[in-house]
Amino acid sequence: MRDYRNAKAMAKVLRDAFAEREQAIKQSEALEIVARQFGLANWNILAARIDGVAENSAIAFEQAVPIVRIFDVAKAHEFYLGFLGFKVDWEHRYGDNFPLYTQISRGGLRLHLSEHAGDATPGGNMVIYMKGIRTFHAELSAKNYRYMKPGLHDEGTRLEVEVTDPFNNHMRFMEVKDA
Repeated sequence: MRDYRNAKAMAKVLRDAFAEREQAIKQSEALEIVARQFGLANWNILAARIDGVAENSAIAFEQAVPIVRIFDVAKAHEFYLGFLGFKVDWEHRYGDNFPLYTQISRGGLRLHLSEHAGDATPGGNMVIYMKGIRTFHAELSAKNYRYMKPGLHDEGTRLEVEVTDPFNNHMRFMEVKDA
């Protein structure tokens, strides 16, 4: 499937199709038609978009994984695993009676929880964009977690569910509404 990065090839195919019908159009006219097919006003706007992709194609960021400071493993498990529904991917300790460093995940979101003093500051904030926030909110509400009863807030362009873990770390789950 072609996309806007193939605009010049699409314009050539368009010119060839017109030529087969003995209707000649200029390359510039074909480019303008292709730009309009992508909902853009003209070829210059589409060309700028193509150039912007080419300039940045060498850099690709993958998912950021926040480190969240915790003080009590049992309370962290009750909140993150029991209430929010995450699962433990792995755990690490340097030895017996050492602080825990662990990765938890759910639905593509990964978090690192750490008891190590220098890894993160308690009371942090994070924004998590997601799909299915109404279902997520209903799931949280059904668990009847004694320490938190999060609401679903309509902020105009997005829906939000905000939770705070036992260590005062804030998580805002957001779903952008369709325009």
